[in-house]
Amino acid sequence: MISVISALAKREWIRFFRQPHRVVGSVAQPILFWIFLGSGFSSSFRAPGMETVSYLEYFYPGVLLMVVLFSGIFSTITIIEDRSKGLLQGVLVAPVSRFAIVLGKVVGSMGIGLAQVLLMLVAIPFLGLSLDVTGWLLLLLGLVLSALGFTALGFVMAWNMESTAGFHAIMSVFLLPLWMLSGALFPMGHLPAWLNSVMFFNPVSHALQLIRLPFYHPGGQLVAMAAYQVALMVTLVWAGLCLALALWKVSRMETGVAGP
Repeated sequence: MISVISALAKREWIRFFRQPHRVVGSVAQPILFWIFLGSGFSSSFRAPGMETVSYLEYFYPGVLLMVVLFSGIFSTITIIEDRSKGLLQGVLVAPVSRFAIVLGKVVGSMGIGLAQVLLMLVAIPFLGLSLDVTGWLLLLLGLVLSALGFTALGFVMAWNMESTAGFHAIMSVFLLPLWMLSGALFPMGHLPAWLNSVMFFNPVSHALQLIRLPFYHPGGQLVAMAAYQVALMVTLVWAGLCLALALWKVSRMETGVAGP
């Protein structure tokens, strides 16, 4: 199983570096969002309880999450390409574990996303932020769980898609709104009740909390905070369910219930 996982994950990395436009698209677009929106809204941004926080600083955790989202999208869309080229069918008929197929794809895509988001972490000192050792570990945990959730969710959506155009449509009407309504663009509070409810029940909102909270609380105190514990539990359940659903969809191929 380990050899299958490592082989599929390695293939994702090779493909990534052979397609430079993916590097530019998944990293440059979030950076441009951050710079332009952050600069444009900094003078008028006043979040309750965060009066001294600029919009560049507030938006930063959301940009980290956005990098993970875009990486997950670009990585899992290759499932559709593999199906059209016959590679996916070849992998499915091989005598390998279905769990290894899912993990190989997800782990490889997650690794690419995390490598890109780590490049963004060099901006932390320039924003006047600092983390202790525990805070860094909790931040990395939040990024890993977010990457797992988005990548597994992208896998589920791409699995039965026949065209990349259909996948892009799903991205536009589902994946991006999940990110937009997570609190990445604007904070909860002073919003219509229905919008507050949507943001509260959005699992990506809790994933964002795992990334944002380590910047403003010592790591030792953070693990005892109820808000952090709830965010961690919800994100773990969300990522686990997405991974389990991905495994279920692949396993269905074996029984002949669904076909590529």
